[in-house]
Amino acid sequence: MITLLSIIGLLIITYLLFTSFYPSFGGDITKEQQLIYNKSKQFKDGKFKNTNPVPKELSFSETMKLAYTFFTTKVPNGRPKENLKPTQLDSTKVADYKGKTRMIWFGHSSFLLQIDGKNILLDPMFGKVAAPHPLLGANRFNEDFPLAIEKLPQIDAVIFSHDHYDHLDYNSVLKIKDKTKHFYVPLGVGTHLKSWGVTSTNITELDWWQETQLDSLKLVCTPSQHFSGRKLNNNQSTLWSSWVIKSKTETIYFSGDSGYASHFKEIGKQYGPFDLALLECGQYNEKWSDIHMMPEETAQAGVDLGASKIMPIHWAGFKLALHDWKDPIKRVKIKAEELNINIITPKIGDEILVKENNTNYTNWWQNL
Repeated sequence: MITLLSIIGLLIITYLLFTSFYPSFGGDITKEQQLIYNKSKQFKDGKFKNTNPVPKELSFSETMKLAYTFFTTKVPNGRPKENLKPTQLDSTKVADYKGKTRMIWFGHSSFLLQIDGKNILLDPMFGKVAAPHPLLGANRFNEDFPLAIEKLPQIDAVIFSHDHYDHLDYNSVLKIKDKTKHFYVPLGVGTHLKSWGVTSTNITELDWWQETQLDSLKLVCTPSQHFSGRKLNNNQSTLWSSWVIKSKTETIYFSGDSGYASHFKEIGKQYGPFDLALLECGQYNEKWSDIHMMPEETAQAGVDLGASKIMPIHWAGFKLALHDWKDPIKRVKIKAEELNINIITPKIGDEILVKENNTNYTNWWQNL
């Protein structure tokens, strides 16, 4: 018994030291910040909440059981047979681009948006693993990127949806922070950025339904149904969100992570219709469908939003669930056809012209 207690004590001490001093865990919300967040309808009893009473609070034993299932279950075709090969971009042409509003997918939920002469990054996660340390996660599906991160042009804005590792990455922030003019994040997420050296004057935190202007662009922090946290003792300490990006001629929706709920119709009613909706479609399971949509719900969310076309995201990047890596795209395409909504399926690095209804992308994943 003494030996067992000693081992448990040592593990606890190791965890506390690791999370306290290893920088990728980010910052911690202070008591003063909590007083400010009390003004938010989403903040209660020291934590941010969803409109619906989800996710369910798991006990320690339930958490350990879920973790055991994830790490021990062998998933047939859980990742591609070989690393995905993105379409390569010329850094000079990207920096000098003055054409129609376009997006470039960097895999998972990361994009470069070029709109109204501005370069905007959405959830720029360029790390090798979606974890606080390289030894704690499996490698991403694409070893290369359409453009080396060091060759990205000056960035006018970075938009983050929430603080999970597959969306907010410490080393990625270090690589882009000195070439980025401003960061836009949900409440509390700026704490992580500041702990990594981003100046507070270069960070704007927004609550759900709050709007801000970036010159000619309107940015709106909109609801999602998800959760947050970068370590065991700070879950729900920061807010999660989706985003609306609106120019004079285009309206784009970026879902971040979310379960399916009524907020899609509410956002569509207030800010739609959308020229393009980037919608989460991957890393799902019936056990956690309240915080990650099933593929059929992704297509329905596009209808709710009033989107001219949808693009499935949050797939083809990491293995973070127990499904075949092609399952998301196969299922959402079937449902989109049933619902008569246009769906685009570009390869990583392909140009996506926001206003054009080009759906002639190849089924590039078929033989991988």
